[in-house]
Amino acid sequence: MPTLPGSNTPFWQRAPKLILRPLDYFEDNYRRYGSVFQVGEKPPSIYVADPAVIQAIFQADAAQFHIPSQSPGSGLTFLLGNQSLLLLDGERHRRHRRLLMPPFHGDRMRAYGDVICTLTKQAMASWQPGTAFNVRAAMQDITLRVILKAVFGLGDGDRYDRLRQLLSTLLEGLGTPFSAFFIFFPGLQKDWGPMSPWGRFVRIKSEIDALIYAEISDRRQQPYPDGTDILSMMISARDAQGEPLSDGELHDELMTLLVAGHETTASALAWSLYWVHWLPEVNERLHQELDAGGLSADPLADANLPYLTAVCQETLRIYPVAPTTGIRILNQPMTVAGYEFPSGAVLFPNIYLLHHREDLYPEPKAFRPKRFLERQYSPYEYVPFGGGHRSCIGSAFALMEMKLVLATILRHWELELPEGLRRPLKPVRRGLTLAPPGNLRMTPLAQRAAQRQALPLG
Repeated sequence: MPTLPGSNTPFWQRAPKLILRPLDYFEDNYRRYGSVFQVGEKPPSIYVADPAVIQAIFQADAAQFHIPSQSPGSGLTFLLGNQSLLLLDGERHRRHRRLLMPPFHGDRMRAYGDVICTLTKQAMASWQPGTAFNVRAAMQDITLRVILKAVFGLGDGDRYDRLRQLLSTLLEGLGTPFSAFFIFFPGLQKDWGPMSPWGRFVRIKSEIDALIYAEISDRRQQPYPDGTDILSMMISARDAQGEPLSDGELHDELMTLLVAGHETTASALAWSLYWVHWLPEVNERLHQELDAGGLSADPLADANLPYLTAVCQETLRIYPVAPTTGIRILNQPMTVAGYEFPSGAVLFPNIYLLHHREDLYPEPKAFRPKRFLERQYSPYEYVPFGGGHRSCIGSAFALMEMKLVLATILRHWELELPEGLRRPLKPVRRGLTLAPPGNLRMTPLAQRAAQRQALPLG
Protein backbone atom coordinates (compact mmCIF):
# COMPACT_ATOMS: atom_id res chain seq x y z
CA MET A 1 0.00 0.00 0.00
CA PRO A 2 1.25 3.54 -0.72
CA THR A 3 2.53 5.64 2.16
CA LEU A 4 -0.13 7.96 3.51
CA PRO A 5 0.62 11.53 2.36
CA GLY A 6 1.27 14.19 4.95
CA SER A 7 3.80 15.93 7.14
CA ASN A 8 5.80 14.87 10.21
CA THR A 9 6.05 18.42 11.60
CA PRO A 10 6.07 18.24 15.45
CA PHE A 11 2.89 19.30 17.23
CA TRP A 12 4.46 22.30 18.94
CA GLN A 13 5.38 23.74 15.53
CA ARG A 14 1.98 23.27 13.90
CA ALA A 15 -0.14 24.00 17.00
CA PRO A 16 -0.20 27.82 16.69
CA LYS A 17 -1.78 27.69 13.22
CA LEU A 18 -4.10 24.82 14.24
CA ILE A 19 -5.29 26.85 17.24
CA LEU A 20 -5.42 30.35 15.77
CA ARG A 21 -6.25 29.62 12.08
CA PRO A 22 -7.70 26.11 12.06
CA LEU A 23 -9.60 26.32 8.76
CA ASP A 24 -6.52 27.60 6.92
CA TYR A 25 -4.55 24.77 8.53
CA PHE A 26 -6.99 22.10 7.31
CA GLU A 27 -7.43 23.59 3.83
CA ASP A 28 -3.67 23.93 3.29
CA ASN A 29 -3.15 20.26 4.13
CA TYR A 30 -6.12 19.22 1.98
CA ARG A 31 -4.71 21.06 -1.04
CA ARG A 32 -1.28 19.48 -0.54
CA TYR A 33 -2.19 15.92 0.40
CA GLY A 34 -5.82 15.20 -0.52
CA SER A 35 -8.84 14.00 1.43
CA VAL A 36 -6.93 11.61 3.73
CA PHE A 37 -3.63 12.80 5.20
CA GLN A 38 -1.51 12.42 8.29
CA VAL A 39 0.39 14.93 10.39
CA GLY A 40 3.02 14.20 13.01
CA GLU A 41 4.38 10.76 13.78
CA LYS A 42 4.59 8.13 16.54
CA PRO A 43 1.62 7.98 16.46
CA PRO A 44 0.38 9.99 13.47
CA SER A 45 -2.84 12.02 13.51
CA ILE A 46 -4.89 11.11 10.43
CA TYR A 47 -7.53 13.51 9.11
CA VAL A 48 -10.25 12.00 6.94
CA ALA A 49 -12.59 13.81 4.50
CA ASP A 50 -13.42 10.83 2.28
CA PRO A 51 -17.02 9.56 2.71
CA ALA A 52 -16.04 5.93 2.04
CA VAL A 53 -13.36 6.00 4.73
CA ILE A 54 -15.63 7.84 7.16
CA GLN A 55 -18.31 5.19 6.58
CA ALA A 56 -15.80 2.46 7.40
CA ILE A 57 -14.77 4.26 10.60
CA PHE A 58 -18.35 4.91 11.73
CA GLN A 59 -19.45 1.33 10.98
CA ALA A 60 -16.41 -0.39 12.50
CA ASP A 61 -16.75 -2.37 15.71
CA ALA A 62 -16.26 -0.08 18.70
CA ALA A 63 -13.62 -2.51 20.00
CA GLN A 64 -11.31 -1.45 17.15
CA PHE A 65 -10.82 1.94 18.79
CA HIS A 66 -10.26 3.59 22.11
CA ILE A 67 -10.24 7.24 23.08
CA PRO A 68 -7.19 8.83 24.73
CA SER A 69 -7.11 8.73 28.49
CA GLN A 70 -7.42 12.22 29.92
CA SER A 71 -4.99 13.29 32.60
CA PRO A 72 -6.42 15.20 35.58
CA GLY A 73 -4.85 18.36 34.17
CA SER A 74 -6.35 18.15 30.70
CA GLY A 75 -8.69 20.92 29.60
CA LEU A 76 -11.66 18.62 29.07
CA THR A 77 -11.24 16.86 32.41
CA PHE A 78 -11.08 20.22 34.16
CA LEU A 79 -14.24 21.41 32.45
CA LEU A 80 -16.38 18.25 32.37
CA GLY A 81 -14.88 15.77 34.83
CA ASN A 82 -13.39 12.37 34.03
CA GLN A 83 -16.76 10.56 34.03
CA SER A 84 -18.24 12.54 31.15
CA LEU A 85 -19.73 10.60 28.25
CA LEU A 86 -17.26 12.39 25.97
CA LEU A 87 -14.30 10.94 27.86
CA LEU A 88 -15.53 7.42 28.65
CA ASP A 89 -14.66 4.33 26.68
CA GLY A 90 -15.78 0.72 26.36
CA GLU A 91 -18.52 -0.62 28.61
CA ARG A 92 -18.63 2.52 30.77
CA HIS A 93 -19.33 4.58 27.67
CA ARG A 94 -22.09 2.19 26.55
CA ARG A 95 -23.67 2.24 30.04
CA HIS A 96 -23.77 6.02 30.28
CA ARG A 97 -25.03 6.37 26.72
CA ARG A 98 -27.94 3.99 27.38
CA LEU A 99 -28.88 5.89 30.55
CA LEU A 100 -28.68 9.31 28.86
CA MET A 101 -30.55 8.54 25.63
CA PRO A 102 -34.22 8.51 26.83
CA PRO A 103 -34.59 12.27 27.52
CA PHE A 104 -33.65 13.09 23.91
CA HIS A 105 -36.30 11.08 22.10
CA GLY A 106 -40.04 10.73 21.55
CA ASP A 107 -42.54 12.47 23.80
CA ARG A 108 -39.78 13.98 25.93
CA MET A 109 -38.52 15.91 22.92
CA ARG A 110 -41.98 17.17 22.03
CA ALA A 111 -42.43 18.47 25.57
CA TYR A 112 -39.46 20.80 25.13
CA GLY A 113 -40.92 22.65 22.11
CA ASP A 114 -43.16 25.08 24.00
CA VAL A 115 -40.44 25.62 26.61
CA ILE A 116 -37.91 26.66 23.95
CA CYS A 117 -40.30 29.17 22.35
CA THR A 118 -41.37 30.62 25.73
CA LEU A 119 -37.81 31.10 26.95
CA THR A 120 -36.81 32.69 23.65
CA LYS A 121 -39.61 35.23 24.00
CA GLN A 122 -38.55 35.96 27.59
CA ALA A 123 -34.98 36.61 26.48
CA MET A 124 -36.16 38.90 23.65
CA ALA A 125 -38.28 40.98 26.05
CA SER A 126 -35.30 43.23 26.80
CA TRP A 127 -34.57 44.04 23.13
CA GLN A 128 -35.30 47.62 22.11
CA PRO A 129 -35.78 49.01 18.59
CA GLY A 130 -32.66 50.82 17.46
CA THR A 131 -30.46 49.39 20.22
CA ALA A 132 -27.86 46.92 18.91
CA PHE A 133 -27.11 43.76 20.84
CA ASN A 134 -24.23 41.30 20.83
CA VAL A 135 -25.47 38.32 18.83
CA ARG A 136 -23.40 35.62 20.50
CA ALA A 137 -24.23 36.86 24.01
CA ALA A 138 -27.94 37.02 23.16
CA MET A 139 -27.95 33.50 21.73
CA GLN A 140 -26.01 32.18 24.72
CA ASP A 141 -28.57 33.76 27.01
CA ILE A 142 -31.36 31.89 25.21
CA THR A 143 -29.62 28.53 24.96
CA LEU A 144 -28.45 28.66 28.58
CA ARG A 145 -32.01 29.35 29.74
CA VAL A 146 -33.19 26.41 27.64
CA ILE A 147 -30.57 23.95 28.84
CA LEU A 148 -30.98 24.89 32.50
CA LYS A 149 -34.73 24.38 32.19
CA ALA A 150 -34.37 21.13 30.24
CA VAL A 151 -31.59 19.69 32.41
CA PHE A 152 -32.62 20.86 35.87
CA GLY A 153 -36.19 22.02 35.45
CA LEU A 154 -34.94 25.37 36.81
CA GLY A 155 -36.48 28.61 35.61
CA ASP A 156 -35.89 30.95 38.54
CA GLY A 157 -34.41 31.13 42.01
CA ASP A 158 -31.01 32.00 43.46
CA ARG A 159 -29.34 28.77 42.35
CA TYR A 160 -30.59 29.18 38.79
CA ASP A 161 -29.45 32.80 38.62
CA ARG A 162 -26.02 31.98 40.04
CA LEU A 163 -25.53 29.03 37.68
CA ARG A 164 -26.43 31.20 34.68
CA GLN A 165 -23.96 33.87 35.75
CA LEU A 166 -21.09 31.50 36.55
CA LEU A 167 -21.46 29.31 33.47
CA SER A 168 -21.55 32.36 31.21
CA THR A 169 -18.45 33.80 32.88
CA LEU A 170 -16.53 30.51 32.73
CA LEU A 171 -17.29 29.78 29.08
CA GLU A 172 -16.67 33.35 28.00
CA GLY A 173 -13.27 33.21 29.69
CA LEU A 174 -12.40 29.88 28.08
CA GLY A 175 -13.78 30.99 24.72
CA THR A 176 -10.97 33.23 23.51
CA PRO A 177 -8.24 32.10 21.07
CA PHE A 178 -5.68 32.77 23.82
CA SER A 179 -7.45 30.54 26.34
CA ALA A 180 -7.48 27.68 23.82
CA PHE A 181 -3.77 27.27 24.56
CA PHE A 182 -4.74 26.21 28.10
CA ILE A 183 -6.75 23.36 26.60
CA PHE A 184 -4.17 22.22 24.05
CA PHE A 185 -1.20 22.68 26.41
CA PRO A 186 -2.19 21.56 29.95
CA GLY A 187 1.25 22.56 31.23
CA LEU A 188 0.09 26.18 31.05
CA GLN A 189 -2.60 25.53 33.65
CA LYS A 190 -0.93 27.24 36.60
CA ASP A 191 -2.99 28.56 39.49
CA TRP A 192 -1.16 31.70 40.60
CA GLY A 193 -4.09 32.93 42.66
CA PRO A 194 -7.57 34.36 42.00
CA MET A 195 -6.25 37.15 39.77
CA SER A 196 -4.37 34.82 37.40
CA PRO A 197 -6.28 33.61 34.31
CA TRP A 198 -6.23 29.92 35.22
CA GLY A 199 -6.73 30.61 38.91
CA ARG A 200 -9.90 32.52 38.11
CA PHE A 201 -11.22 29.60 36.03
CA VAL A 202 -10.49 27.17 38.86
CA ARG A 203 -12.45 29.21 41.41
CA ILE A 204 -15.44 29.74 39.12
CA LYS A 205 -15.53 26.04 38.27
CA SER A 206 -15.36 25.12 41.97
CA GLU A 207 -18.44 27.24 42.70
CA ILE A 208 -20.32 25.72 39.74
CA ASP A 209 -19.48 22.23 41.02
CA ALA A 210 -20.83 23.09 44.48
CA LEU A 211 -24.13 24.35 43.02
CA ILE A 212 -24.58 21.22 40.88
CA TYR A 213 -23.86 18.87 43.77
CA ALA A 214 -26.29 20.83 45.95
CA GLU A 215 -29.01 20.42 43.30
CA ILE A 216 -28.28 16.68 43.04
CA SER A 217 -28.50 16.32 46.83
CA ASP A 218 -31.81 18.21 46.98
CA ARG A 219 -33.28 16.04 44.22
CA ARG A 220 -32.23 12.82 45.91
CA GLN A 221 -33.97 13.95 49.08
CA GLN A 222 -37.06 15.21 47.23
CA PRO A 223 -37.20 13.29 43.94
CA TYR A 224 -39.54 14.25 41.10
CA PRO A 225 -40.29 10.80 39.62
CA ASP A 226 -42.63 12.30 37.02
CA GLY A 227 -40.38 15.24 36.18
CA THR A 228 -39.65 15.88 32.52
CA ASP A 229 -36.27 17.47 33.22
CA ILE A 230 -33.17 15.45 32.42
CA LEU A 231 -31.82 15.39 36.00
CA SER A 232 -35.01 13.77 37.30
CA MET A 233 -34.81 11.09 34.62
CA MET A 234 -31.10 10.51 35.21
CA ILE A 235 -31.60 10.07 38.96
CA SER A 236 -34.37 7.52 38.42
CA ALA A 237 -32.55 5.68 35.59
CA ARG A 238 -31.06 2.24 36.29
CA ASP A 239 -28.60 0.20 34.26
CA ALA A 240 -28.95 -3.50 33.38
CA GLN A 241 -27.78 -4.45 36.89
CA GLY A 242 -30.26 -2.09 38.53
CA GLU A 243 -27.56 0.39 39.53
CA PRO A 244 -28.10 4.17 39.39
CA LEU A 245 -25.56 6.82 38.43
CA SER A 246 -23.41 8.03 41.32
CA ASP A 247 -23.32 11.69 42.38
CA GLY A 248 -19.96 12.05 40.62
CA GLU A 249 -21.27 10.50 37.42
CA LEU A 250 -24.38 12.69 37.54
CA HIS A 251 -22.26 15.80 38.06
CA ASP A 252 -19.96 15.09 35.13
CA GLU A 253 -22.80 14.27 32.75
CA LEU A 254 -24.72 17.37 33.83
CA MET A 255 -21.63 19.52 33.19
CA THR A 256 -21.28 17.89 29.77
CA LEU A 257 -24.90 18.68 28.90
CA LEU A 258 -24.64 22.25 30.24
CA VAL A 259 -21.45 23.05 28.32
CA ALA A 260 -22.02 21.11 25.10
CA GLY A 261 -25.77 21.68 25.16
CA HIS A 262 -25.76 25.44 25.02
CA GLU A 263 -22.34 26.67 23.89
CA THR A 264 -22.44 24.88 20.54
CA THR A 265 -26.07 25.69 19.79
CA ALA A 266 -25.49 29.37 20.61
CA SER A 267 -22.70 29.53 18.01
CA ALA A 268 -24.87 27.83 15.40
CA LEU A 269 -27.76 30.22 16.09
CA ALA A 270 -25.50 33.25 15.82
CA TRP A 271 -24.32 31.98 12.43
CA SER A 272 -27.86 31.33 11.23
CA LEU A 273 -29.02 34.86 12.14
CA TYR A 274 -25.98 36.25 10.36
CA TRP A 275 -26.54 34.28 7.15
CA VAL A 276 -30.28 35.00 7.01
CA HIS A 277 -29.58 38.73 7.20
CA TRP A 278 -26.46 38.70 5.04
CA LEU A 279 -28.31 37.14 2.10
CA PRO A 280 -31.59 38.93 1.19
CA GLU A 281 -32.86 36.02 -0.92
CA VAL A 282 -32.54 33.62 2.03
CA ASN A 283 -34.23 36.13 4.33
CA GLU A 284 -37.14 36.63 1.95
CA ARG A 285 -37.81 32.96 1.31
CA LEU A 286 -37.56 32.02 4.99
CA HIS A 287 -39.94 34.82 6.03
CA GLN A 288 -42.44 33.69 3.40
CA GLU A 289 -42.43 30.22 4.90
CA LEU A 290 -42.68 31.49 8.48
CA ASP A 291 -45.35 34.10 7.75
CA ALA A 292 -47.60 31.41 6.33
CA GLY A 293 -47.87 29.97 9.84
CA GLY A 294 -48.61 33.19 11.75
CA LEU A 295 -47.44 34.06 15.27
CA SER A 296 -49.27 31.22 16.96
CA ALA A 297 -47.74 28.42 14.94
CA ASP A 298 -47.35 25.03 16.62
CA PRO A 299 -43.68 24.52 17.57
CA LEU A 300 -43.74 20.99 16.23
CA ALA A 301 -45.07 22.28 12.92
CA ASP A 302 -42.20 24.78 12.82
CA ALA A 303 -39.72 21.99 13.43
CA ASN A 304 -40.93 20.35 10.20
CA LEU A 305 -40.76 23.43 7.94
CA PRO A 306 -38.57 22.41 5.00
CA TYR A 307 -36.78 25.68 4.22
CA LEU A 308 -36.21 26.51 7.91
CA THR A 309 -34.71 23.04 8.30
CA ALA A 310 -32.53 23.58 5.22
CA VAL A 311 -31.26 26.92 6.58
CA CYS A 312 -30.21 25.24 9.82
CA GLN A 313 -28.63 22.32 7.98
CA GLU A 314 -26.65 24.66 5.73
CA THR A 315 -25.55 26.66 8.78
CA LEU A 316 -24.10 23.50 10.31
CA ARG A 317 -22.52 22.53 6.99
CA ILE A 318 -20.67 25.66 5.98
CA TYR A 319 -19.04 26.38 9.36
CA PRO A 320 -19.51 23.38 11.67
CA VAL A 321 -19.10 24.30 15.32
CA ALA A 322 -16.65 21.43 15.78
CA PRO A 323 -14.24 21.12 12.82
CA THR A 324 -13.58 17.42 13.54
CA THR A 325 -15.52 14.59 15.20
CA GLY A 326 -14.38 12.88 18.38
CA ILE A 327 -10.93 11.33 18.54
CA ARG A 328 -10.60 7.61 17.81
CA ILE A 329 -7.32 5.73 18.37
CA LEU A 330 -6.84 2.44 16.52
CA ASN A 331 -6.21 -0.64 18.63
CA GLN A 332 -5.01 -2.56 15.57
CA PRO A 333 -4.11 -1.77 11.94
CA MET A 334 -7.04 -0.89 9.69
CA THR A 335 -7.19 -1.11 5.90
CA VAL A 336 -9.98 0.63 4.01
CA ALA A 337 -10.48 2.15 0.54
CA GLY A 338 -6.82 1.70 -0.38
CA TYR A 339 -5.47 3.25 2.83
CA GLU A 340 -3.63 1.44 5.61
CA PHE A 341 -3.79 3.01 9.04
CA PRO A 342 -1.29 1.73 11.62
CA SER A 343 -2.17 0.62 15.14
CA GLY A 344 -2.07 3.61 17.49
CA ALA A 345 -3.00 6.10 14.76
CA VAL A 346 -5.29 8.89 15.92
CA LEU A 347 -8.24 9.23 13.52
CA PHE A 348 -10.08 12.53 13.03
CA PRO A 349 -13.02 12.47 10.60
CA ASN A 350 -12.83 16.11 9.46
CA ILE A 351 -16.30 17.64 9.35
CA TYR A 352 -15.21 20.94 7.83
CA LEU A 353 -13.24 19.44 4.93
CA LEU A 354 -15.93 16.84 4.22
CA HIS A 355 -18.60 19.56 4.13
CA HIS A 356 -16.51 21.57 1.68
CA ARG A 357 -15.90 18.87 -0.91
CA GLU A 358 -16.74 20.31 -4.32
CA ASP A 359 -18.09 16.97 -5.57
CA LEU A 360 -20.64 16.80 -2.74
CA TYR A 361 -21.41 20.48 -2.25
CA PRO A 362 -20.94 22.55 -5.44
CA GLU A 363 -19.80 26.09 -4.58
CA PRO A 364 -19.00 24.95 -1.03
CA LYS A 365 -18.10 28.46 0.17
CA ALA A 366 -21.57 29.73 -0.77
CA PHE A 367 -24.45 29.58 1.72
CA ARG A 368 -27.14 27.74 -0.28
CA PRO A 369 -29.87 26.15 1.87
CA LYS A 370 -31.70 24.85 -1.20
CA ARG A 371 -28.98 22.23 -1.71
CA PHE A 372 -30.65 20.32 1.17
CA LEU A 373 -34.00 20.51 -0.64
CA GLU A 374 -32.47 19.20 -3.85
CA ARG A 375 -30.51 16.28 -2.45
CA GLN A 376 -30.47 13.97 0.54
CA TYR A 377 -26.99 13.41 1.93
CA SER A 378 -25.82 10.17 3.49
CA PRO A 379 -24.70 10.04 7.16
CA TYR A 380 -21.12 9.81 5.85
CA GLU A 381 -21.38 12.90 3.63
CA TYR A 382 -23.06 15.23 6.14
CA VAL A 383 -21.87 14.74 9.72
CA PRO A 384 -22.39 17.88 11.83
CA PHE A 385 -22.99 15.72 14.91
CA GLY A 386 -20.41 13.04 14.20
CA GLY A 387 -21.46 9.45 13.67
CA GLY A 388 -21.12 5.85 14.71
CA HIS A 389 -21.24 4.80 18.35
CA ARG A 390 -19.90 8.20 19.45
CA SER A 391 -22.42 10.41 17.65
CA CYS A 392 -23.91 13.29 19.63
CA ILE A 393 -26.87 12.04 21.70
CA GLY A 394 -28.39 15.53 21.74
CA SER A 395 -28.37 16.10 17.97
CA ALA A 396 -32.16 15.96 17.55
CA PHE A 397 -32.65 18.32 20.51
CA ALA A 398 -30.03 20.77 19.20
CA LEU A 399 -31.50 20.89 15.69
CA MET A 400 -35.03 21.34 17.03
CA GLU A 401 -33.84 24.12 19.34
CA MET A 402 -32.07 25.86 16.46
CA LYS A 403 -35.20 25.82 14.32
CA LEU A 404 -37.58 26.96 17.06
CA VAL A 405 -35.37 29.77 18.37
CA LEU A 406 -34.67 31.06 14.86
CA ALA A 407 -38.35 30.90 13.90
CA THR A 408 -39.43 32.67 17.10
CA ILE A 409 -36.93 35.50 16.66
CA LEU A 410 -37.69 36.08 12.99
CA ARG A 411 -41.45 36.06 13.54
CA HIS A 412 -41.24 38.74 16.21
CA TRP A 413 -38.42 41.06 15.13
CA GLU A 414 -36.99 42.69 12.06
CA LEU A 415 -33.21 42.72 12.51
CA GLU A 416 -30.35 44.43 10.70
CA LEU A 417 -26.64 43.76 10.40
CA PRO A 418 -24.23 46.69 10.90
CA GLU A 419 -24.04 49.02 7.90
CA GLY A 420 -20.25 48.83 7.83
CA LEU A 421 -20.16 45.07 7.38
CA ARG A 422 -18.76 44.71 3.87
CA ARG A 423 -17.10 41.28 3.83
CA PRO A 424 -18.44 37.86 4.77
CA LEU A 425 -17.53 36.86 8.31
CA LYS A 426 -15.09 34.04 9.02
CA PRO A 427 -15.06 31.73 12.05
CA VAL A 428 -12.71 32.31 14.98
CA ARG A 429 -11.39 29.86 17.53
CA ARG A 430 -13.53 29.58 20.67
CA GLY A 431 -11.94 27.02 22.97
CA LEU A 432 -12.30 23.66 21.26
CA THR A 433 -14.94 24.98 18.86
CA LEU A 434 -15.32 27.53 16.07
CA ALA A 435 -17.73 30.45 16.29
CA PRO A 436 -18.66 33.77 14.66
CA PRO A 437 -16.55 36.73 15.80
CA GLY A 438 -17.49 37.72 19.32
CA ASN A 439 -18.10 41.37 18.36
CA LEU A 440 -20.90 40.62 15.87
CA ARG A 441 -23.86 42.87 16.65
CA MET A 442 -27.35 43.24 15.19
CA THR A 443 -29.97 45.92 15.62
CA PRO A 444 -33.69 45.25 16.17
CA LEU A 445 -35.60 47.61 13.90
CA ALA A 446 -39.22 46.89 14.78
CA GLN A 447 -41.49 44.12 15.93
CA ARG A 448 -43.14 42.25 13.09
CA ALA A 449 -46.83 41.62 12.54
CA ALA A 450 -47.69 38.08 11.51
CA GLN A 451 -48.77 37.52 7.95
CA ARG A 452 -51.49 34.95 8.52
CA GLN A 453 -52.32 34.19 4.95
CA ALA A 454 -50.29 31.67 3.00
CA LEU A 455 -47.73 33.25 0.71
CA PRO A 456 -46.08 31.73 -2.37
CA LEU A 457 -42.66 30.22 -1.75
CA GLY A 458 -41.15 30.94 -5.15
